[in-house]
Amino acid sequence: MRHPREKRSSGQLSRREFLARGAATAAAVPMAGTLLAACGKPESTTDEAAKLPLARPDAPVTLPVYDDNPAIASDLPIEEGATLKLYNWDQYVYKKVMDDFAAKYNCKYEISTFNNMDEALAKIRSTNMDIDVFFPTPDVLAKLVLFRLLQPLNLDYIPNLPKCVWPEFTAPDKPFYDQGQHYTVPYMVYTTGIGWRNDMVDQKDDPWHLDNPYDIYWNPKYKGKIGIYDDYREAMSMALLHNGVTDINTGDATALSDAEDSLVELIDKVNIAITMNGAYEDLPKGIFAIHQGWSGDILASPYYGTGPAAQVAPLISYWWPKDGHGVIGNDVFAVPKSAKNPVLAHTFLNYMLGFDAAMKNFSWMGYQPPQIDAPPEAFSDPNFRWSWVVWPNLVNCIVKPTDFDRGYFYLELEPKVDQIWHDDWEVFISGV
Repeated sequence: MRHPREKRSSGQLSRREFLARGAATAAAVPMAGTLLAACGKPESTTDEAAKLPLARPDAPVTLPVYDDNPAIASDLPIEEGATLKLYNWDQYVYKKVMDDFAAKYNCKYEISTFNNMDEALAKIRSTNMDIDVFFPTPDVLAKLVLFRLLQPLNLDYIPNLPKCVWPEFTAPDKPFYDQGQHYTVPYMVYTTGIGWRNDMVDQKDDPWHLDNPYDIYWNPKYKGKIGIYDDYREAMSMALLHNGVTDINTGDATALSDAEDSLVELIDKVNIAITMNGAYEDLPKGIFAIHQGWSGDILASPYYGTGPAAQVAPLISYWWPKDGHGVIGNDVFAVPKSAKNPVLAHTFLNYMLGFDAAMKNFSWMGYQPPQIDAPPEAFSDPNFRWSWVVWPNLVNCIVKPTDFDRGYFYLELEPKVDQIWHDDWEVFISGV
């Protein structure tokens, strides 16, 4: 993988190709909630699952540590001659950072990738993958812990956590989905908003000038030039917010059905595209005029345009609500129970939380690490060493700790609710 200054092209399948190649096996791969609900011990695990509360910001959870799944002991040596094996989102770590780590700790590394969490969980459970570090999302964490797929962390190996990371993730009662950081440490923070080319979208049509900013996706003037993410939570939530529903974890079947109808309307009205690389790669090229955007994708996007980044960056704009009432989230690191190199894995987590590695990684990916020494206001300061990473017109892509107090966070869904979400999503994508 190359730095954003070195343009790249995605090797991912298009959605149509993915569906065509996966049709024969799709029925055999259950969704994440169903998969995990079915993979435990028949009686005892079912009883435990019933007792395990769903983590919520106003009802935080301390995940249990089981006697049959303890953390590793302190002061163990790093495994000799090891190959650190990562299972990560596609193109979600800078190779130079990995090379530096491998050189420092005299090891090798391998990276396997996934495109969404359903795919990742299916592979982890069904193939017993040999991996040392996994990058899950908080909304599936409790089930991963319940079914002993993750091991508890020994924070003695991760001193950079309290030293370098926002206290919102390191205080004893934080984060709400894993109080005390028993199983995870944070990787990146992001928001989900709207990216657009301001040279292709009339100012009166951009989100800042609309009573309902999400109406931009339904504007037929830009037919064939609009994309959303190939992610059922992100796409369905966008439709919910468009319809005035701010609970992006709702189990209301009517609200979800209405969101499905709104998405289906996009098919004929604007010939909606479903992509995973459209925001960072195709928006700056002008293939899309409008695309749903993770803040990290938008920050990196100027490096993938058809001209120099300095010329492309001013053409890109990003909207996320000024009042903070928008989608926000973070990704995490975890160590699988089956990790063959758990000490090296803990060492890697600590390394990646260090300021220099975290910021170098940020400079390539565009996704922001929650670093104490890189406060949001620093990116507007030309004297800050890493301010160059953020283009002045895209500084609103930077996440503030207080945004987590007001933003809408994806939470774990009950299996029956997750099934409704998946069913409505499948109706939509079957028509695209």
